[in-house]
Amino acid sequence: MDFRLSEDIQFLKRNIRDFIKNEVEPLAMQIEEEDEIPSSIVDMSKELGLFGLSIPEAYGGLGIGMVGKCALYEEIGKTHNGYTTLIGAHTGIGTVGIVEMGNEQQKKKYLPPMARGEMIGAFALTEPSAGSHATNLKTTAVKQGDKYILNGSKHYITNAPIADIFTVMAVTDASKGAKGITSFIVEKDFPGFKVGAIEKKMGLKGSHSAELFFDNCEVPVENVLGEEGQGYVNALKILANGRAGLAARNLGSCQKLLDLCMEFVEERKQFNVPIIEHQAVAHMLAEMAMEIEALRSFTYRVAWMVDEGEKLIKEAAMLKLFGSEVYNRVADKAVQIHGGIGYIADYPIERFFRDARITRIYEGTSEIQKNIISAQLRKEYR
Repeated sequence: MDFRLSEDIQFLKRNIRDFIKNEVEPLAMQIEEEDEIPSSIVDMSKELGLFGLSIPEAYGGLGIGMVGKCALYEEIGKTHNGYTTLIGAHTGIGTVGIVEMGNEQQKKKYLPPMARGEMIGAFALTEPSAGSHATNLKTTAVKQGDKYILNGSKHYITNAPIADIFTVMAVTDASKGAKGITSFIVEKDFPGFKVGAIEKKMGLKGSHSAELFFDNCEVPVENVLGEEGQGYVNALKILANGRAGLAARNLGSCQKLLDLCMEFVEERKQFNVPIIEHQAVAHMLAEMAMEIEALRSFTYRVAWMVDEGEKLIKEAAMLKLFGSEVYNRVADKAVQIHGGIGYIADYPIERFFRDARITRIYEGTSEIQKNIISAQLRKEYR
């Protein structure tokens, strides 16, 4: 396995690091307070090509592999997680389905404007009765002539209020269970489609999610993504593919927390010495650094497997589980090291702590990842 980055990726990584440090990070508290990502940041992100991270060069994207993407995601993860999620949801689950399963006509129509950030992508699987039980979908799609008529709803859909393109899973044949689910590309202006109110969340300020409603929504036949009945398989592929990217963003956040802690423990004094000289604090820092390095190695190994086209159901689930759990443990230790300051909203530590919590839930809960891992183990040991 070779995780070395090409000169082009190293150049992009430096540019993104400078952009995050000089443009996004100074506005992090503003994003938190106003629950809005400034358009200036979004526009600069478009100019840097960040909305085209997952899109091939032939369609206007950066055309880089997963190892390269993770290197860039790691830098993006070092700042406000609301901004990170906006970019990650678009370039990950919002885009990957069209890139991997779309036909040539669909790719030519949607990918170039998505790469430019003119069209924002979102992924719509979760429903009130179909969260972890993803095959229990109630949204239906009935073919009528040259259209499918969709009825139902989705919720917790990241980027929904600003998205133009939605990858939507709906039931086309209830008698077939998981094999009766089909994926569709739904545009925001399709008749019968409506985005609901923005959901108020504990964290991820600036990254908005909302419900989706389909009331006899008309979707052209040519907007079926992949083959009819392959929607559930498509969803699993999309989620698995994006897990290395999510882990890389978690990795960046963990590294940022360690950086903040290292700066703090040298300056903060208790009993007349910097607190890093107290063994209890030093041990927490050591544990944080150890887990971050383990996450880094695991992330790039799985990213390399993606680039090699290897089957990675178990490894992707392990990485998603490990990355979110490490982020939560690192954030918890960062609050403890900072003491009262870590609990105050004027400082970024408590923000990372709140934002970390959702990583154990979205894109597959920690418990679901354990189910996937154990199921794969059973197959291997039979």
